[in-house]
Amino acid sequence: MRRVGLTPERLAQAGAELADEVGFEQVTVSALARRFDVKVASLYSHVRNSHDLKTRIALLVLREQADRAAAALAGRAGKDALVALANVYRDYAHEHPGRYTAGRLPLDPATAAASAGVRHAQMTRAVLRGYDLAEPDQTHAVRLLGSTFHGYVSLELAGGFSHSAPDSQESWTRVLDALDALLRSWPTAPQAPSEPS
Repeated sequence: MRRVGLTPERLAQAGAELADEVGFEQVTVSALARRFDVKVASLYSHVRNSHDLKTRIALLVLREQADRAAAALAGRAGKDALVALANVYRDYAHEHPGRYTAGRLPLDPATAAASAGVRHAQMTRAVLRGYDLAEPDQTHAVRLLGSTFHGYVSLELAGGFSHSAPDSQESWTRVLDALDALLRSWPTAPQAPSEPS
């Protein structure tokens, strides 16, 4: 029998909240059952297993982040858009560290293609259009931004910048300045050597 009020969506939301409290790695169907004071078996009518639960949490996180990014980017272009997008990810990570980790969960190709992850890529490409990058440079730049944002935030959350000066906010600002400068003067790809005639 299904417990009244429990749905896959409610379990994903509760799982996301639990991830922020105890860490995403600690989120299991058993932990969620304790939170709702129900038997573990009663949750299996809503989620298949812990991986299914974690996937649902990751999808929720991707939607939340995409919604924030869309709102932050409205009416912005160029460096202003770049900074707004970067700050969405950093602020979200600081507000919701467990959820942020959930958003990094690898998804199978079909799930990823149907997720809000597609919106993230579209918004990043929209920011890059302000820098007039064509393919394949645009894809290289998407990867650069994603790895820089995630790498910086991951190190910051782990306390990597807390014991030295300047403070991490100052460094973050300088990193974004450097990314803007790089995107405005993106290096041209080397020409392939021509075939001898």
